[in-house]
Amino acid sequence: MNRSLRLAPAPASLLAALFAGSLFVAMPAATSFSQTSGVAPYTVMETGRSFARLQDAVDAIGDGSGTIRFASLRFSDCAVQSQGEITYRAEVPGQSILDGKACEDKAALVLRGRGARIEGMVFANIRVPDKNGAGVRLEHGNLSVSQAWFRDSEQGLLSGEDPQGTIRIDKSTFTRLGTCEGSGCAHSVYVGNYGALTITRSRFEAGSGGHYVKSRAAHVEVLDSSFDDSAGRATNYMIDLPEGATGRIAGNWFVQGPDKENYSAFIAVAAEHRSHPSAGLGVERNNARFAPGVDRRSTFVADWSGEPLKLGENTLGSGIAGFEKR
Repeated sequence: MNRSLRLAPAPASLLAALFAGSLFVAMPAATSFSQTSGVAPYTVMETGRSFARLQDAVDAIGDGSGTIRFASLRFSDCAVQSQGEITYRAEVPGQSILDGKACEDKAALVLRGRGARIEGMVFANIRVPDKNGAGVRLEHGNLSVSQAWFRDSEQGLLSGEDPQGTIRIDKSTFTRLGTCEGSGCAHSVYVGNYGALTITRSRFEAGSGGHYVKSRAAHVEVLDSSFDDSAGRATNYMIDLPEGATGRIAGNWFVQGPDKENYSAFIAVAAEHRSHPSAGLGVERNNARFAPGVDRRSTFVADWSGEPLKLGENTLGSGIAGFEKR
């Protein structure tokens, strides 16, 4: 059951997610890397070898497994991982920035190995000719992201298809991402036909087009995160599951802003196809409202699947209907 209530202050867990980005904002700016700086930019931790180019560090790990430690620097660099399992780890979270350069006209990191982990990294200002420039382009394999910041790019994280693969995002922030200037729209997070997507304790804010999360994964968990659209520009849904999905959307905080391309719903289920079952998709313990000064009607969950969703109790602001079958 959904009901509209007088809005109470957000719980502590949601406020923690709301200010996840402040970890990065408060940190001193990283200096740019130069060959004469004396700082080893990339170190493969298992061997102690240092490299001036990220691609050389990735190639040194090859089809094995290893961890690349990034110095606290701003890099105009990128890499393609075509094999192996690699962890990309900032020496100090928030102070290692891959800024403005995309490999293969795709992303700062193009990943198609067996798996990857990203810890504490910042991805900024990635733009390419087809308007799909991303911090991370995942083409194959499992991916885990923690304490990362994706900002001021056409997309944050973009994936291809791997029905056996999993993507996990935790304690990460997505700021000023998305555009509909290309042949299609780019989004803060856009996941293709993956097996599962899990997003926890993360923040999405000030989108610049498209959706905040668009996922074609068969199973989706979005938990204890915040979606602050109050400074968004020409944005669409907060969460779009265009081919349906099972899973849970729970414990999140949503604010819909004034500048929308489509304000008809916060969450959309199976708006394009019914490729995956949606029966039992749980939506509960969320808090949704309009930004101050916004006066309109919208729907919290819009459903095209026709299957029985599991809608629990959600706290909805004035003007927001709980559910609509479309």
